[in-house]
Amino acid sequence: MNFSNKVALVTGSSSGIGAAIARELAGGGAKVAVHYRGNADGARAVMTQIVDMGGVCNIYQADVSDASQAASLVKQVQADLGGLDILVNNAGTTRDTLLMTMKEDDWDVVINTNLRSVYAVTKAAIRGMIKQKSGRIINITSVVGISGQAGQANYAASKAGIIGFTKSLAREVASRNITVNAVAPGFIPTSLTDVLSEEQKASILANTPVGRMGTPEEVAWAVAFLASERSGFITGHVLTVDGGLVMA
Repeated sequence: MNFSNKVALVTGSSSGIGAAIARELAGGGAKVAVHYRGNADGARAVMTQIVDMGGVCNIYQADVSDASQAASLVKQVQADLGGLDILVNNAGTTRDTLLMTMKEDDWDVVINTNLRSVYAVTKAAIRGMIKQKSGRIINITSVVGISGQAGQANYAASKAGIIGFTKSLAREVASRNITVNAVAPGFIPTSLTDVLSEEQKASILANTPVGRMGTPEEVAWAVAFLASERSGFITGHVLTVDGGLVMA
């Protein structure tokens, strides 16, 4: 994929899937803004990897669930890198527990980090994309947002909300040559899946037709396609990258 002369912002890209996406877009020639909230060392490591491959990268710290910080982040990226063409909303967290033991804070933190951040960052970015009459927005949801998962009512609600947000915004901005799509990973080994028990992991793998976990890079390849010019006739779509775990 050729992303020369494009600027990309990837939220939550100091590790895992976000880091793989940042590297993939940079490898295609994009100038990449790597965002983190607390993992500064991880963000610096990703920046070093991108620079070592000959790419252009800046790192930015922000709590993207806060609308003012999200707006400042987008404004700074636009000023530093010369605009914003590709937005990947990837920031996320989990606080898994059964609903009857779920605290309000468990609900609020997950909804704010996973869903409110998508609203806040996208709202800040969309005006510039409308003005330039082009843009690619890719939101990272999850198969859990499609099928649900016991012990993850907060996470599933946030990821299902991202799907509804994606489809609604896609209708709003399609006439401006802006596409809005979502990628729903299945079982990808990251820090968020480390909390799963061996029994849970075995159950997921048993229900995954390809019989293995995916990789962050496989998610990044899907994101790169949706960020490219080749995907111009695709919008409002949810692309599952899950080895067949969920077949809707």
